[in-house]
Amino acid sequence: MMNPMQDELTALIAADLGIKDLSFAEQQSLISQFGEVALKAATVAVVENLPEGKREEFATLVQAGDPAALSEFLNREVPGHEDVAKAAVAEEVKRFKEFQKP
Repeated sequence: MMNPMQDELTALIAADLGIKDLSFAEQQSLISQFGEVALKAATVAVVENLPEGKREEFATLVQAGDPAALSEFLNREVPGHEDVAKAAVAEEVKRFKEFQKP
């Protein structure tokens, strides 16, 4: 069972995505799937802003699983990477909402 905070967050996200009328289980499933899509979109957007020669280094850092080193690398190589990722996620939210329209 989810805790009340998770329930509240699910409800807020469901409302934002326009899926609040679905069952709780359907909401959770769609939010989970959407999260994966949004994460991929954010990652692709950041990678597209990397200089060509730095993509292999990025992949190596991702595989190493060192968030501090990855953050330092992105801060250096893609200034404003947080904004790039946020914009990509916002675009995915927009696309999702458009898809949901009758």
